[in-house]
Amino acid sequence: MRSRRAISENQVLLDGPWRHRFVDANGVRFHVAELGQGPLVLLVHGFPEFWWAWHRQIVDLAGAGYRVAAVDLRGYGASDKPPRGYDTYTLVGDLTGLIRALGEREAVLVGHDLGGLLSFAAAAFHPGSVRRLIVLSAAHPLRQRAGLVVDPRGQLAASRHLLAFQLPGFEHAVVREDASMVDKLMRGWVGEAHRDTPEFAAYVRACRDAIQLPQAAYCALAAYRWALRSGVRISGRRFVKLLQEPIRVPTLQLHGARDTCLLPRTAQGSGRYVSAHYEWRLLDDVGHFPQLERPELITGEILRWIKE
Repeated sequence: MRSRRAISENQVLLDGPWRHRFVDANGVRFHVAELGQGPLVLLVHGFPEFWWAWHRQIVDLAGAGYRVAAVDLRGYGASDKPPRGYDTYTLVGDLTGLIRALGEREAVLVGHDLGGLLSFAAAAFHPGSVRRLIVLSAAHPLRQRAGLVVDPRGQLAASRHLLAFQLPGFEHAVVREDASMVDKLMRGWVGEAHRDTPEFAAYVRACRDAIQLPQAAYCALAAYRWALRSGVRISGRRFVKLLQEPIRVPTLQLHGARDTCLLPRTAQGSGRYVSAHYEWRLLDDVGHFPQLERPELITGEILRWIKE
């Protein structure tokens, strides 16, 4: 077995026109990459990523007249990695607390994968904090929960990595052999046309480095452990009840037609939980990472929804 490389937080503070800053919110220090002035757009990454997921959108959104902040979620990237706080309630509180800590009462929330699921929950729990919602490659939490139960050959099979995450100590398997599991997962989820491009290879390399930061893999898995185990707990039943309230925030949902991680048929049913203006768009020949596979299209869709 090859020895594990030493990774430092400086390796995820990648250079660009943005500035890196640290913001205290909800009892945790968050790292954000920030650029521009105007109404706040908060970009929220998924697993196994970090703020760099949005590097193709930050500059163009800022150039269109918005203040853009791409955050590292609790436990990821250069943000704090406390041993607790990975239940969905706390993670949603992180987002709304961060909006206030950035000096705003509300923001446009753009979430991908886990970030999309959290953004759905934030819009349901705290509609006053979310001006507009854009979700990529994610389903409403109740829709994803249902998909795991009623679609065993589809969504449950596609989510077998989530079942493996429940095993004690599985975070060691995630980072083993230079986080080769991250490489395997991401290359399996991306659209075929983008899989072998140098740009995607560089992005996967960055994510492999980020997940090897001390405690990052444990923290990343902790959120999924809570999500699956909460179903038999009082906190989980309360979570479900709160999510049954319709979302009153205008919501745009973008999904790759070739997404093999979160299947389109699972995500498509999310509109039933939105009472505000809602739009679903299926993206041809796109996998699980639309903001990387079709960056100009995604930036254009975000701007269209913000301005509409």
